[in-house]
Amino acid sequence: MNAMKKLLLIPTSALLLTAAAGSVQADYLPMDRIDDVLTHASDYGFIQYEEISIKSRGRAEVEGWLDDEWYADVEFSIDNGETLKEERKRLITGAWGMSEDDIRQALNVASQEGMTEFEDIDIDKSGMIDIEGRDANGRELEISLRQGTDQVSSIDRD
Repeated sequence: MNAMKKLLLIPTSALLLTAAAGSVQADYLPMDRIDDVLTHASDYGFIQYEEISIKSRGRAEVEGWLDDEWYADVEFSIDNGETLKEERKRLITGAWGMSEDDIRQALNVASQEGMTEFEDIDIDKSGMIDIEGRDANGRELEISLRQGTDQVSSIDRD
């Protein structure tokens, strides 16, 4: 192998290793444990949710609004609610996102479609909620629905 190929191989290998390590970070949570996450987030002060992601080692990351001005990105221990990381920003856009009821309704719809564990639930500014998770057989599911409805807009089963 010539010197040029070796020089290209090292950064490529590092990039692949980083991508693989990043993909290991995500984890799943049984659907019935959403109340644990929402309780910790509510205790912290969240009133609207933009995204909830399940991380490795029993952690959940919650992004959303504490009031009409303060946006927070907080990582909690799912088991005991300990705050592991937090960041707050003052924004002028005003609170928007999902309520706890919106989250429960969306996860209920996902459950009816066969999802048993979720990894991520988020909403965009147009009101589309996306849920990523997997079914009882470990197959990945991605479900989209409009906020406030029980009608699925799309399902992607991998």
